[in-house]
Amino acid sequence: MSLNDPIGDLLTRIRNAQAVGKASVVAPSSRLKVALLEVCKREGYIKDYRVFDEQSKKPSLEVFLKYADAIPAISEIRRVSKPGRRVYAKAYNIPRFYNSLGIAILSTPKGLVSDAEARQKNIGGEVLCQIF
Repeated sequence: MSLNDPIGDLLTRIRNAQAVGKASVVAPSSRLKVALLEVCKREGYIKDYRVFDEQSKKPSLEVFLKYADAIPAISEIRRVSKPGRRVYAKAYNIPRFYNSLGIAILSTPKGLVSDAEARQKNIGGEVLCQIF
């Protein structure tokens, strides 16, 4: 099965799993998804993730979701840059999400970083998603 938007698929799987209160979710793996989950883990939106079946042709990853008293850590997760419409931001023009309470994840020449890290490093890039 071919996916047009694998990042959107991962975000939707996370959104749906948290809506029903699952502890973890399984999705196909890629280096971009692992980098995105690393930023989410570093910012405290997920507990952890692991990649399994790395030797097979189709490795998978399992994302362990974070809850506080049965309330999901992620209230809203939204794809910004889509395959049909890419959204780019310069370092001085990176959008703030919910008055800087949420984060935006950017794909930059230095790898995937949060909006705060991109401002600190003074680099811009493609705005992949926003998480609150």
